[in-house]
Amino acid sequence: MKKILYIGNNFAKNSKYHSAMETLSSLLTAEGFEVIKSSSKKNRILRLFAMCTTTIKLRNKVDFILIDTFSTLNFWYAVIISQLARLFKIEYISILHGGNLPHRLHKNPFLSKLIFDNSYKNVTPSKYLEVEFNKCNFKTEYIPNPITLADYQFIERKNSQPNLLWVRAFDKIYNPLLAVNVLFELKKKYSNATLCMVGPDKDGTLGEAKKLAKKLEIYESIKFTGVLPKEEWHQLSIKYNIFINTTTIDNMPVSIIEAMALGFPIVSTNVGGLSYLIDNEVDGLLVLPNNKIEMVNAIKRLINSPTLANKLSTNARKKAETFDIKGITNQWLKLLT
Repeated sequence: MKKILYIGNNFAKNSKYHSAMETLSSLLTAEGFEVIKSSSKKNRILRLFAMCTTTIKLRNKVDFILIDTFSTLNFWYAVIISQLARLFKIEYISILHGGNLPHRLHKNPFLSKLIFDNSYKNVTPSKYLEVEFNKCNFKTEYIPNPITLADYQFIERKNSQPNLLWVRAFDKIYNPLLAVNVLFELKKKYSNATLCMVGPDKDGTLGEAKKLAKKLEIYESIKFTGVLPKEEWHQLSIKYNIFINTTTIDNMPVSIIEAMALGFPIVSTNVGGLSYLIDNEVDGLLVLPNNKIEMVNAIKRLINSPTLANKLSTNARKKAETFDIKGITNQWLKLLT
């Protein structure tokens, strides 16, 4: 039985959020691997300390280290742990998540080479990052984030009024205020339009979104749920008919793949890797970032054209089928055995 140390933000036990780290760990455990995760510490300094001490403690006991690699402050975790892995001659795999990582490659070329030139493999769930990293001569393999397709009930949705669903963390890079402004514009024509916003508050933008909704006098038309387990927001999603994604930076969000599996017509900003996930006019609609008028007009198209909405949702479900866990498990097994 191979033993794996997985370095990342292990917050699943402390919240209801089921992360990509938790999904992959469960997948590998089910296949007979022993997976040790680090770290669940909330404080960044303590989390880094725990990651380092765990790596040192297990230096002679693990076969691989998996390192979740992001583009913001967590990038430095990857820098430090990858170099510890090199020091102890442990094979490590960088799992590339951050939608702004291509910017990091150019901003920090020396550090990028230290991490990505010396890894056993660079893996990403994003076609976008696969292309960008290979352009910079960092050999990278695409392995999507898996979903268990059988857990997702496809529903044909009726679109007589906009009932919008937004699922993301409240963080300025995901631009939740745009969703509130979009609803405000829609309610000028559709008085019964609603919005449900699902996700944890990361940087205080939840409070800003609520404040804006009250200022615009649409607070009663918005449901703020906080973070919910997948099963709960999937059940809640039955009440809504259009999925919106308002982000300014992104990669390959699992919430979009889940929305596809559930049968939503999707309207998303066209940033980062989203054009690699959503084929515009085929399985979703892409609009300019931070442009409420474009997003409002795209939503109105779906309301006015049930044929278009049905086409997008049907094609989206077909695409979601390519992310089913069965095929993706085999890709990981091939990589690690």
